Amino acid sequence: MRSNLKLAKPAVPALSEDELRHLEETYCSHGDTVHYTDKPKFFSGCEGSFVYDATETPFLDLQMWYSAVNFGYRNERLNAAAHRQLDCLPQVASQYLHREKVELAALIARDAEEKFGHKGRVHFNVGGSQAIEDSLKLVRNYTGGKSLMFAFEGGYHGRTLGATSITSSYRYRRRYGHFGERAQFIEFPYHFRGPKGMSKEEYGHACVQKFARLFESEYNGVWDPKAGKSEYAAFYIEPIQGTGGYVIPPMNFFKELKKVLDDHGILLVVDEIQMGVYRTGKLWSIEHFGVSPDVLVFGKAITNGLNPLSGIWAREEMINPTIFPPGSTHSTFASNPMGTAVALETLRMVGETDFGAGVMEKGARFLDGLKDLQSRHAIVGEVDGLGLALRMEICKSDSYTPDKATLDWMSDEGMKGDLLVDGRKYGLVLDVGGYHKNVITLAPNLMISHAEIDLALVLLDQLLTRAERR
Repeated sequence: MRSNLKLAKPAVPALSEDELRHLEETYCSHGDTVHYTDKPKFFSGCEGSFVYDATETPFLDLQMWYSAVNFGYRNERLNAAAHRQLDCLPQVASQYLHREKVELAALIARDAEEKFGHKGRVHFNVGGSQAIEDSLKLVRNYTGGKSLMFAFEGGYHGRTLGATSITSSYRYRRRYGHFGERAQFIEFPYHFRGPKGMSKEEYGHACVQKFARLFESEYNGVWDPKAGKSEYAAFYIEPIQGTGGYVIPPMNFFKELKKVLDDHGILLVVDEIQMGVYRTGKLWSIEHFGVSPDVLVFGKAITNGLNPLSGIWAREEMINPTIFPPGSTHSTFASNPMGTAVALETLRMVGETDFGAGVMEKGARFLDGLKDLQSRHAIVGEVDGLGLALRMEICKSDSYTPDKATLDWMSDEGMKGDLLVDGRKYGLVLDVGGYHKNVITLAPNLMISHAEIDLALVLLDQLLTRAERR
């Protein structure tokens, strides 16, 4: 952590926080803002694993902009790439080419071909939801216009109209209805809250068998055995559920699921927007599970949050120009030079070392610390993790009953900035997720130091202690 951080002074007198809050209340839409609390925190600076308020109090960020800033705030190498592109070619219309787009697409596609065994192409857009929309177009086009999809309970794929249709939370589409796509939501193997008496692997197998039963008879509503055709085009998955609470399935689960899909001609679309770009110790989290997707969607961290860029990789037969011709989708800012330049530098940076091994080692250290906290605090129900995608479930004192109220209190308490370690005050930035909104979803800086991991555990320990004593 940089101890002598100096926040930039505005050229004109700055408005007070009270004045800014009044303006926000009067003029800002709350529709694009989370507003977990009545008075969200104002931050003025950031560096590495920390964000700073106006008093320069460091807040250790354990969610890193929803896993968008995987490589730390103000990463010198990635910021330098953005500055170089800004001084060279920051803007160009999409009917022209620039080197960064082509090199980035080739790098992603060649890596996917090596890992998944299929030649494919890369198609860019701006945000994660927009890339999901592009993938829906791609899937519908390839399957002859089929608009029904499978997706998971607890799954999250965005809040545009098509994306909300395959996101399990009804509240995201309640006001707006469906737009074309519809999804049937399938049970995800959430072992901590699954049937008792089963191992994690047994529960994963049981979930696959429950899904496979849909194809046993035409009267289950998804399969015509005489024609050998399904009404459903694809299954949209997050290999590890993000907003659903960083739920990690058993390693046998996706192999068994993929066989059912292949047997019935249903595509596998993998949403890597939150778990991709080494959050789990591999470039794509699906690599842990030994299956090859038909379509892979990415975004967020590929530019370290510096510039909106997302995209899809798909198998050649789905995306080649004869089947998905020019203009099939469009965004003015898709494949923009700033985003593609930073993304290219990101992939070069992680490719220079065994970056994933470092993530796995830090993740194991962090998870061991979370297990220690679990052993000492009854309100910690479950902890789990893969790489630096970690979860801590906050419960009642029985260590099982979900306790959203306590986690909400802990989140607010962390934002006070009064946690004391070695005579210095700290704040703690947490993210809330899970089926019952009682899970701390931990997505720290992938370049976090061991000292910062230890600091995070001390701060979490203090919050848990305060919560139990209140």
